[in-house]
Amino acid sequence: MSAGKARFDKPLAILIALLVGGGLVIFASAIFGPLARGASNVSSVAFSHLVLGGGIGIVALLIASNINYRVWRRFAPHLFIAALAATALVFVPSLGFEHGGGRRWLIIANMSFQPSEALKIGTIFIAAAYFSAVRAHMGDIRYSLGGLFAILAGPVTLLILQPDLGTLSIIVFATLAIFLVAGARFRDIAITICVGLLAIAILATLRPYVLDRVTTFLDPSENPQAEGYQIRQSLIAIGSGGFAGRGFGQSVQKFTYLPEPMGDSIFAIAGEEFGFIGATSIIGLFLAFALRGIAVASRAGDLFGGLLAVGIITHLTIEAFINIAGMLGLAPLTGVPLTFISQGGSAMLFSLFSAGILLNISKYGSRRK
Repeated sequence: MSAGKARFDKPLAILIALLVGGGLVIFASAIFGPLARGASNVSSVAFSHLVLGGGIGIVALLIASNINYRVWRRFAPHLFIAALAATALVFVPSLGFEHGGGRRWLIIANMSFQPSEALKIGTIFIAAAYFSAVRAHMGDIRYSLGGLFAILAGPVTLLILQPDLGTLSIIVFATLAIFLVAGARFRDIAITICVGLLAIAILATLRPYVLDRVTTFLDPSENPQAEGYQIRQSLIAIGSGGFAGRGFGQSVQKFTYLPEPMGDSIFAIAGEEFGFIGATSIIGLFLAFALRGIAVASRAGDLFGGLLAVGIITHLTIEAFINIAGMLGLAPLTGVPLTFISQGGSAMLFSLFSAGILLNISKYGSRRK
């Protein structure tokens, strides 16, 4: 099909619209919790999420959906280096600031910005470009594992120093997905798993809170007023929603005990207000989004497009499922946001930008259903 007659994948576009629209509804309800508690930063958080994230993010989506995705291959090294440099700037005292035990934000014109969100898509760009270029050499460990570890070295170093292990896990998952689809050998997969387990063990030793989160996941009742507090309150919120929920705006937990109702815990608010029906609908939408993204990747016009689509859909959906699993007690809490829904202008902006690239890839693929 010619470029002039190319059309976006309509089911994919509809799923993005439903997730973003539904997310805005859930966020609009969640915001009243911190407001009632007297939080002083509610207006700035709302402005960042709705205007900078949602408004500018939708513009970014529209622009990205109309830029031929092959352009990103040409500029992948430059964008990756720029994202690494921006992420490193958080360590400059006059630019970066610390909150909640992590130094992850830049202050620009009195507005906070999390550059590691740009690093997610920057790493996906370089991984897709590199592994599409060396596809014929994937049997050579120098090109396969050598390339993988070289790509991850910068993000791993910077994000461990911040620390921001939640963002690092998303980048690692997305890069590994690209690596696997590009034709990674069993030998390389086995070595990667061993290195990953060793890295987790070292992190648990050097960063005690990592071990604390795993321990809390295994037994939330061990520290109910400390590490286990958030997961217990989340489960109370979701459980009290029952089958149909308390109703929009009627969450009790967002006004009282649940930490981060606009952020990490927003799925618990949705579960309380919309019940089992609402919670499973959110999970179903993300699952359908993941499957449609995989379909777009399988029909991409070239290997780079396919790998880029795999990286983007892995990033956007694994982030959501890690958040949901944490709120349900099925995985350790990581601080990873719920894609398209949790507060965060930077996260919303780059998620929508990534979704726009995915839509553009769908324009140039084969039209098989």
